[in-house]
Amino acid sequence: MFVMLEGWACRYKILPNGSRQIMAFLMPGDACDLHIKLLAEMDHGIQTVTTAKVAMITRDEMSAMMQKHPNIAAAMYSAQLVDEGIMRAWIVSMGRRSSIERVAHLLCELYLRALNIGLTMHGEFEMPLSQVVLADALGMTAVHINRVLKELRMLGVMALKRGSVTLLEPEKLIQIAGFDENYLHRRQRRAV
Repeated sequence: MFVMLEGWACRYKILPNGSRQIMAFLMPGDACDLHIKLLAEMDHGIQTVTTAKVAMITRDEMSAMMQKHPNIAAAMYSAQLVDEGIMRAWIVSMGRRSSIERVAHLLCELYLRALNIGLTMHGEFEMPLSQVVLADALGMTAVHINRVLKELRMLGVMALKRGSVTLLEPEKLIQIAGFDENYLHRRQRRAV
């Protein structure tokens, strides 16, 4: 199992036509595939999006840690449930949200995840994702992502700098996205 210590990574699949679908972003503190030992091989790839530092935990070390420390086991299972909640939210976005709602929803999610790990300051957070990467995550073209980001800037809800985003009117962004943070289970995670 791998744990992101620094930097960002993504889960992705490459389709037969060569196009890529990003299915998740991994940020510092995120674990990759707790239960991979149950499968012969992964059905997706993981690649870093930035320079990253990653810790590797062997299967035996992880099993021993989870047996000896029930709080670690509970935290790992909780993190897996949050990952599954994120996946469901992304499926809903791809299937039912408009382009602007999809982008706004992802910005809200990434902001809260960054906030949880102390990577925000005054509404600004690191987001080292190119428009091509965002397009691959949101099922759009890079040109369309550019138009949607411009629209969000013109609405005054956010500002972009290379590698970071500032939420100027978070409540308005939440309204555009129809964002409900419950799938991130932030209250439960604080209790663990």
